[in-house]
Amino acid sequence: MSDYVWQPTPDYIDNANVTRLARSAQVDSIHDLRKRSVADIEWYWDAAVRDLGIPFATPYEKVLDTSAGPEFPDWFVGGTFNAVHACITRWLADGADRPAIVHEAEDGSVRTLTYRDLADQVSRVAAGLIELGIGEGDAVGIYLPMIPEAVIACYAAAGIGAILVPLFSGFAAPAIASRLNDAEVKAVVVADGTIRRGRTVDMIGELAKALPQTPTVQSVIVVDNIGSKGDFADTAADVAAWDAVAAADRAPHEFQSFPAMQTLMLGYTSGTTGKPKGAVHTHAGFTIKVATEVGYSFDINAGDRFCWITDMGWVMGPLAAFGTHANGATLVLYEGSPDVPDTCRLWDLVQRHAITMLGVSPTLIRALKSTPLADIAQRDLSSVHVLGSTGEPWDPDSYDWLADTVFGGRVPVINFSGGTEVGGSFLAPYPVEPIPSCSLGGPSLGMDVDVVDDDGKPLRGSIGELVCRQPWPAMTRGVWRDRDRYLESYWSTFPGMWCHGDFALIDGDQWYILGRSDDVMNVAGKRLAPAEVESVLTTHPAVAEAAAVGVPDPKKGETVWAFWVPRAGADTDGVSEELRQLVATSVGKPFAPAKVWTVDALPKTRSAKILRRAVRAAAIGTDPGDLSSAENPEAVDAIRDVVHGAGVS
Repeated sequence: MSDYVWQPTPDYIDNANVTRLARSAQVDSIHDLRKRSVADIEWYWDAAVRDLGIPFATPYEKVLDTSAGPEFPDWFVGGTFNAVHACITRWLADGADRPAIVHEAEDGSVRTLTYRDLADQVSRVAAGLIELGIGEGDAVGIYLPMIPEAVIACYAAAGIGAILVPLFSGFAAPAIASRLNDAEVKAVVVADGTIRRGRTVDMIGELAKALPQTPTVQSVIVVDNIGSKGDFADTAADVAAWDAVAAADRAPHEFQSFPAMQTLMLGYTSGTTGKPKGAVHTHAGFTIKVATEVGYSFDINAGDRFCWITDMGWVMGPLAAFGTHANGATLVLYEGSPDVPDTCRLWDLVQRHAITMLGVSPTLIRALKSTPLADIAQRDLSSVHVLGSTGEPWDPDSYDWLADTVFGGRVPVINFSGGTEVGGSFLAPYPVEPIPSCSLGGPSLGMDVDVVDDDGKPLRGSIGELVCRQPWPAMTRGVWRDRDRYLESYWSTFPGMWCHGDFALIDGDQWYILGRSDDVMNVAGKRLAPAEVESVLTTHPAVAEAAAVGVPDPKKGETVWAFWVPRAGADTDGVSEELRQLVATSVGKPFAPAKVWTVDALPKTRSAKILRRAVRAAAIGTDPGDLSSAENPEAVDAIRDVVHGAGVS
């Protein structure tokens, strides 16, 4: 285990946004603030709204109404709200010339929009959408890479009461069609393409293949991003150019407010089988939750610069946009691969744009660890105030390399965990508290989370299910048009408690996520999280990344199989046996992998989460289920070929 611990300086503590909130609540520590925030969740969310200055057109009469049960809460009762005002127009009085968006493409070109520019373009696109027949309650697909138009389209649709349906920019036609059909999308905003690792991603071509199967789509709006041409001959939908919809001579739309809990967005999650689930998020609920994430966890203020290496199709994309702008800061968008032209691209991005908060994934950092430290030291990283991370467990070696070696222990890693259905985080450390290596800190403010055993009783010091005992504003209001699936997915395991499907551990004051419940292995009656094995495997100098899965075993119930990807140029001879012995020594002989396989790649999402269920399915020869979120689905077939077509490594 690592000895590294982030220790906040007096300056971090005194000037943090969360300290300001604690002082207003007359509490002395983040520990006490956490306790008060769940002892009275209505107090907390009202205090956060007031502290961050989140505007309501009509003030709410009551913070929370749970008369329909915790599964169906109503928040900010009687209030009216518009995200465009909360995130953009309220800053025009004294921050119109402040950058709202800075975009950098893989070729190094940069575009900047001020808050005045953003407000103007959002109002004109909103008017253009209305002219196309889009109105309140209509669903609008956002199939765009991380470009300014993705943010503009989200706000324009939200501002007129339409429902956002963000789509991962790497989706293929079947995945696009399934989501457009489920949401009954009426209009789609699409880029002609994007460039990733120097290669063209034909987004308009994929949408064109999906449209014949999506009869509800009436309009397609095309953003000329790379100068490509598309063919929509097989669709009855009207096709318009973004520049025409956003025409400069178009009269801007005057935004009205909507009920606080009106549907804002459908965030689609990948199901292990069947169609993906559309998590329903609301105008005020989502905006307020993500504003607190960015303001308190990541300590962002007006004028700071927030950058997360992600995609608008994952919840981190909308979270970054709405959360950053609700705090009056600058959103830095990067469109492309963060290791092109070399592994210093991320650090160059920080230096060029003076990024304040940099969001990364453990997998990305593992990929960058081969960078010579002397090369990184040539970059000015002094602007970074906070590092962010989510999506997968850390291994201590990579975490410590980032936090201690690269940044010298001077900034905290805010490693937070939640999900699309959560609309933000369940767990997060705050920059005002000590943060041990790989830790998630503790419950996020206002989140009454716990770890329980199979009977729903609290657990300390051993692995259990992560649950939440009280609702929160960004809690999905259901699975889109599937009430039964919503109740079955989150409320059937422990009546009255949200069960998230993650295994977690509380060790003293620190909380750790150990993987999805269906990823956790049961070896001879003993639960073993993949992260416990993978963190050991990745300490080997030849290993770039690894995955551990449980496969059926007649004696143990399950046994461990491990898959690892070699570092470039590594000598792989004998490494698999070394890894087996390393796990036996570090975790225990009963948990030593029965088989260790060398593979070229592991299937992952664009946000770099390893799809262990797909690895397991490939290993045992079963259906991997929905792979629409996979950036490299071909890795599943490659693993299947290695396992079933060759000998053990």
